[in-house]
Formats: sequence, C-alpha cells, structure tokens
Amino acid sequence: MFPKIVQVVPTEEYTVYVYFEDGKIVCYDVKPLLEKEVFSALRELTFFMGACTIMNDTLAWDVSGNRDHCKCIDIDPDTLYALDAVKEKIA
Repeated sequence: MFPKIVQVVPTEEYTVYVYFEDGKIVCYDVKPLLEKEVFSALRELTFFMGACTIMNDTLAWDVSGNRDHCKCIDIDPDTLYALDAVKEKIA
C-alpha cells in the first residue's frame, strides 16, 4: 500500500502537485487526459482549479459539488506514486 495523499495543489497549467504523507511530492500533468471525453469537465480551468481535491484517497475532481465519492473524476493513486519525485515549485 502506498502512502496516503495529504494535499493536492492544482496549477493554471493543468498540472497538480500531489503531496504524500511520506514527504514525496509529484507533479501530475493532466493535459494529455483533456482530449478524452470522460475528462471533458476538466477542460474548464475554473472547474479544474476549484473542484480539485482528495476523494477516494486520491487526487480527484468533485463533479457533483457535494463530495459524493461516486461522482468524481479520480486518478489511480498507484499511477501518481509511481511518478518521479519533484521539488516543490509553489511559493
């Protein structure tokens, strides 16, 4: 089991900094997903930034707006943890 995600910080460049409890930080680039219909809601930058959260113990976007874990767009935490660690670029 991978360490728990404790914070997610979206950027206007359609990337998300994902912070794990063990101190690892990864930067997930969402841009390649935006062409797929299932991720179409993320194309709107306001939604991408505002709905980005942690649900189902992973990076997610709260589609319904009421924290319904069944109505979200989420990314496999294994995929996120497998990314190379980065240094934080956020002030």
